[in-house]
Amino acid sequence: MDTPAPLALVLLTVWTAFAQPKPATDQNRQPDETNVTACLRGHSSCDVSLLNADEIKVVAEASRKRNLDYCMEGSSLCDPTRLSASDAKSVENSRYRRNLDKCVDGFSSCDPLALTPKDAATVRKQAQSRNFDNCMNGASICDPLSLSPDQLKTIQTAELRRNLDRCIEGLSGCEPLKLTEAEAAKVKAANLRRNRDRCMDLSAKCDPLALTEVEAGAARKVFQRTNLANCRSGLASCRPLELSREELSAAQAAFRARNIESCKRGRPACDPSLLTGPDMAAVNAAFQEKRNRLKRPAKVQP
Repeated sequence: MDTPAPLALVLLTVWTAFAQPKPATDQNRQPDETNVTACLRGHSSCDVSLLNADEIKVVAEASRKRNLDYCMEGSSLCDPTRLSASDAKSVENSRYRRNLDKCVDGFSSCDPLALTPKDAATVRKQAQSRNFDNCMNGASICDPLSLSPDQLKTIQTAELRRNLDRCIEGLSGCEPLKLTEAEAAKVKAANLRRNRDRCMDLSAKCDPLALTEVEAGAARKVFQRTNLANCRSGLASCRPLELSREELSAAQAAFRARNIESCKRGRPACDPSLLTGPDMAAVNAAFQEKRNRLKRPAKVQP
């Protein structure tokens, strides 16, 4: 038998009502672990509307602790208005210690007005000690006006010693007017030794007029040996006018030997007009041997 239409409509309405999911409440809602973790860590993906009452308490406590850590570290993320009285005191103590450390270490971010008289005295003592060390080391940041009379005397002695060292080493920072008579004599002796060494090394900075007769003779011998070696090697630095007759003969003999080899190898430096009969014969033999090698048939590979 067919079901009446009004009854079927009622049954469909009742079934639909029972089939629809029930709205989530604090009692039956399942916790979203991913969202809770994001809220606990303060991530921007946190959705507080999905938290239940217990989760809100835990997240709020984590937020307060995170803010306290920011404040203790001096972070710009700190919100001091959220701190309790005891936390605010701890944060202030931490800020004071950080400022004190900066002042003791001489950082420009130090706030000296925030220091207690006792700590300010300690900071001033550290600054004086640091300035004294800078002055002792000749640093440009030395403030001589901040030195005590005893410190200034010590610094002046150290500066005179550094000036003497610069003068002895021949550095540009030497101030000879600050030297005593004995120091000037020591510096002069050091300059003469350096000049002698430069002359012995045939340096262009050598001042031959500053050499003694013995030193000039020794430097002359070094020059002659070096010049002879250059001439025998055919170097452009050879100065033939400085050679003796025997040295010139030795240099010319070395040149003839080099010329023969140049001609044998067909080099541009060859001067055939200087070849003697035997030399020309040796050159012809060398070229004949070269021509024979070129005419020799190549061996056939098996």
